[in-house]
Amino acid sequence: MKRIALALLLGLPVVSAAQTVPDKHPRVRQALQHALRSEPQTIEEQIAICQIPAPPFKEAARAADFRRRLETLGLRNVRIDAEGNVIAERPGLPGEPTVLISGHLDTVFPEGTDVSVKREGTLLKGPGIGDDCRGLAVVLAVARSLNAASVATRGTILFVGTVGEEGPGNLRGVRHLFANSLKDRVDYFISVDGTGLDLTKDAVGSNRYRVRYKGPGGHSYGAFGMPNPVHALGRAIAKVSEFQVPREPRVTFNVGVIEGGTSVNSIAFAASMDVDMRSPDPAALARLDAEFQKAIRAALEEENNRWQSPVRLTLEVDTIGIRPAGSQPQSAPIVQAGLRAGAALGIRPETNASSTDANIPISLSIPAVTIDGGGGEGGHSLDESFDTRNSHLGTQWALLYVLTLAGVR
Repeated sequence: MKRIALALLLGLPVVSAAQTVPDKHPRVRQALQHALRSEPQTIEEQIAICQIPAPPFKEAARAADFRRRLETLGLRNVRIDAEGNVIAERPGLPGEPTVLISGHLDTVFPEGTDVSVKREGTLLKGPGIGDDCRGLAVVLAVARSLNAASVATRGTILFVGTVGEEGPGNLRGVRHLFANSLKDRVDYFISVDGTGLDLTKDAVGSNRYRVRYKGPGGHSYGAFGMPNPVHALGRAIAKVSEFQVPREPRVTFNVGVIEGGTSVNSIAFAASMDVDMRSPDPAALARLDAEFQKAIRAALEEENNRWQSPVRLTLEVDTIGIRPAGSQPQSAPIVQAGLRAGAALGIRPETNASSTDANIPISLSIPAVTIDGGGGEGGHSLDESFDTRNSHLGTQWALLYVLTLAGVR
């Protein structure tokens, strides 16, 4: 970590022999062949993991299972940290880069969701089968293939299952890794998350708020003439809907949830909305946030001033999720390593921006990406599917990518 940090501080490119794609190395070729042959086992693990419920903040059962699987692979220092992340190590040489490969344990689905996985031809169907049971299975497959081929790496490889990647978790697992469990230890971060065969190099930041207007409420006829929280909320939503944002950098906003009121003949005592604003550009997101803060306060003032009443509404603004934004150039060594590793396997990944565990290391100027684990569709839906046709390519890509960064002895 210190060597890479020094190079970045001096403005030098981080280039080393460790970033040569080692696809011709005999043991690496054996590992790639093992990944191909053992893909049926990887699929079975993917299914088994997925049928262990892991709703937000309740990932413990899946974490325990993932820990057991890592221990079975003979990895070192397998543990669950204070936040619930599962961590295992495959040591390399001192002074060489440390590469972390991870999948996330949690799903978006609430407790009680049927997480059974069904097979329909080449398709696996079930909540979370691609996002991110596939990522967890690939992490295990990479370790298994390295062991099967007795690949000795120059750098240390960390195998991780994170908690709290999905919305309400607000990246709590990966935040803990970089602030506590693995602080100053990681040189390269690869998250395997989602379906396809593409590479996320830019972090879409998001600012999420719950805005609540409050007052005493009253009868719609008897108390008429006092400020109304629902009206204030309507004013705020109208202002938000008129925001003008650039196409480049991409900036988005959305009022996703509104709540309030008790009956048609009551002035509500509270009304709220949940708002999501996103951009991969930190400055653009900050400008939108400032406009938003101004708008919701203007709505409060307008509703209070509308009525000749001693009653005054109040405003509460709670943060329900802040994800940092950031970007990396196409020429960044970690990006080029992934593209070259893919090309060696006949894969042509597209690069994109998204909101994933990689947001945190990117915001800390630690080289980080998220890659897909194979084909599928319907993420975050009950009909989510994963296509097992040629799915070994996702496993092989992750394997070769890790070895490109870690280096092979």
